[in-house]
Amino acid sequence: MAGAAAEEQGGQPAVVFVLGGPGSGKGTQCSRLVESLGFCHLSAGDLLRTHMKSGSPDGQMVADMIKQGQIVPSEVTVNLLKDAMAADGGARFLIDGFPRNMENRDSFGTVMGYDCSGVLFFDCPEAVMERRLLSRNEGRTDDNIETIKRRFKVFVEQSMPVVDHYKELGKVIWADSDRSPDEIFAEIAPQVEKLVPAA
Repeated sequence: MAGAAAEEQGGQPAVVFVLGGPGSGKGTQCSRLVESLGFCHLSAGDLLRTHMKSGSPDGQMVADMIKQGQIVPSEVTVNLLKDAMAADGGARFLIDGFPRNMENRDSFGTVMGYDCSGVLFFDCPEAVMERRLLSRNEGRTDDNIETIKRRFKVFVEQSMPVVDHYKELGKVIWADSDRSPDEIFAEIAPQVEKLVPAA
């Protein structure tokens, strides 16, 4: 449970894990939720990419793993998230692209001392995600067809069990993301606000 660590930080922050296959629209919708509801949005992928550019041996290891479409060690990601949350000091967080697997989830609970308030899951057909990724042209090393297909496979095998775990707990907001961004946002915003009301 949260215990003393949460009391020391002036109350446990509320965390919503945002999951979905690569290209399912997580970043787009997180930006909108930040703007309208005042969440702090932390992208596990962005934090890792910044870490990769740090020039440290640890950062180089992360770079090599991501290039191969592999999942980095849980403690690396969780500690980056913990530091970013502490630096922000906010009360409501959207953590995008995490946990990637059950080990990530367990590591988050161990390091942070509490679990998420819920999961926002974007369900999107693989063909649609592939088209989006190939057209976004952000210069990312993992936006090529071979790595994209590997990322889809890793997501289904390793991340879907996390979604299923929280679904059993009744903690998943399930969104069909093969629609316009406006339609998706209109559906999820009230549910997210209900899940984690503003203080």
